[in-house]
Amino acid sequence: MGKYMMRWFALPNVSAGFIAVLVGYTSSAAIVFQAANAAGATSAELASWLWALGIGMGLTCIGLSLYFRSPVLTAWSTPGAALLTTGLLHVPMSEAIGAFLFASALITLSGITGWFQRIMRHVPTALAAAMLAGILLRFGLSIFTSLSDQGLLIGLMCGSFLLTRRYFPRYAVALTFLFGLAIAGVQGSIHLGAVTVALTRPVFTAPTFSLTTIIGVAFPLFIVTMASQNVPGLAVLRANGYTTPASPLVGWTGFTGLLLAPFGGFSFNLAAITAAICMSKDADPEPTQRYRAAVWAGVFYLMTGLLGATVASLFAAFPPALVIAIAGLALLGTIGNSLAAALADEIERESALVTFLVTASGLTLFGVGSSFWGLLFGLATVRIVRRQNVQNLNAQIERAPSAVRVEPAAQEPPAQT
Repeated sequence: MGKYMMRWFALPNVSAGFIAVLVGYTSSAAIVFQAANAAGATSAELASWLWALGIGMGLTCIGLSLYFRSPVLTAWSTPGAALLTTGLLHVPMSEAIGAFLFASALITLSGITGWFQRIMRHVPTALAAAMLAGILLRFGLSIFTSLSDQGLLIGLMCGSFLLTRRYFPRYAVALTFLFGLAIAGVQGSIHLGAVTVALTRPVFTAPTFSLTTIIGVAFPLFIVTMASQNVPGLAVLRANGYTTPASPLVGWTGFTGLLLAPFGGFSFNLAAITAAICMSKDADPEPTQRYRAAVWAGVFYLMTGLLGATVASLFAAFPPALVIAIAGLALLGTIGNSLAAALADEIERESALVTFLVTASGLTLFGVGSSFWGLLFGLATVRIVRRQNVQNLNAQIERAPSAVRVEPAAQEPPAQT
């Protein structure tokens, strides 16, 4: 029994779980703060958001990994949080909670009924990738627009990021964040006076439902979470040889969102990048034992959730330029991959470009945000372009008999005897 317990405390398992959580928080917690601020969250509500997210990720990581004996790592929807930073502007908190509940209900139904595969067939991969790239574009641009005000800090962080990407690619974001903290500390721009260590008290917000918020926030949040988070998360599991069924994983993450949305848990999904840390040989040389690393990640997520107020006050002590830079740098790879996927297919390139441009424009019509309109305009472009392609093909077929001439075969010379 003692030997069995010691295996649970093996350093590779514990360190892999800790690094996964560290990378997850340092790479995208800043985006969650911006999303909460866009919704007008108070400091208590922001702490509650972090409580709900930490508790939800912790419970799902531990429960799903133990049940399926696979390294199932969950996360909040980072692209979803990025969407909320613009989608929740001027939206009352109760309507935001209603949108979270609606999106989580759709995710739950997709897992229970298997709708996910059928729904995503109607949304071309190129358009989903283009919408994601349009949502995240401003985070990449913000790195360089902030250079004029905080050139030294952001310039050194960019240089650190490039160097660590070359020599330590897995830990580039975390190391750059630590380096940025060191630079900001030397500059005296970190103010730790307001940081307090205390357990978080969750804040319940009764939901209200608005049609414009459901269309402009809930549906895009659902699509982005499913297409940009759950699909890569399942792909990472399959690539590492784990045949864990998809429907229960998606269904349970959606159900967790239903329970925790009133406290700020806007979306839960399968992780991809951080999950890969727990599935590597560094986590455990035996693939069947790597689920322990995901369980440890769940433990650390629970700790960060319980101390959500402390985490919130700690990040509030950082200079805004540091938060903006680390968020943008962490999303560079996602932006690049999304653009590559969006523009790879020449047939759907125009419709993907329309989706990207409309989404990135920040267009708002009838109170509905640009993510929805980008997807809608992109789908309309797909229909028009495909219909035109079909008409062109039919015209070519009709002209083919008169245009194509079949020449008689040349007569071969008699064989030599």
